[in-house]
Amino acid sequence: MSKWFPKLYDTLMNPLEERAFRAIRKNLIEKARGHVLEIGSGTGFNFPFYQQAEQVVAIEPEPLMRQQSIQRAAEAHVPIEVLAAGAEKLPFRDDSFDTVVGTLVLCTIPDPLLTLKEIRRVCKPQGQVLFFEHVRLDHAVLGRLQDWLTPVWKRLCDNCHLNRQTLELIRQSGLKVVSVEKHLKDIFLVIEAVNSK
Repeated sequence: MSKWFPKLYDTLMNPLEERAFRAIRKNLIEKARGHVLEIGSGTGFNFPFYQQAEQVVAIEPEPLMRQQSIQRAAEAHVPIEVLAAGAEKLPFRDDSFDTVVGTLVLCTIPDPLLTLKEIRRVCKPQGQVLFFEHVRLDHAVLGRLQDWLTPVWKRLCDNCHLNRQTLELIRQSGLKVVSVEKHLKDIFLVIEAVNSK
């Protein structure tokens, strides 16, 4: 991860958070219940919205972002533990969590399908999996533009793939998608799934 990106992440994201993301996050995160795992907590933007959770374990591999997550966790309504861990090899036993949450994270992970399989492993049978992600547009021109921009965008924004077809990856992983909401010209999706293993 570049040195500048974690330092400027909140500043860069605040306009989008104010305009739309905060409300989207709030509506999604309030659905998380029981023992919750959050994949890639970043700077902890989601933490204020956990209301129904008993406990949250959040993983974040980037040290500066993790430190900001820890600070936000101290102000949360529910107990949140922030750990240094990657998503492609989760350090938890099978069937450990009632809910798994990921927001704007699957775009950056080198092997998202492996991560999704790990999510299935640690999520209880019939547990809920909640995502807020951006995706490649199903549009002849705009989709190709995303393809064209992605190599440069990945370098600038720490491996963020503009053109990842995340909804299809979630379906391929074996998670059962139960609802999809489209936001901001269909580039952002809220995806609710069930771990039907």
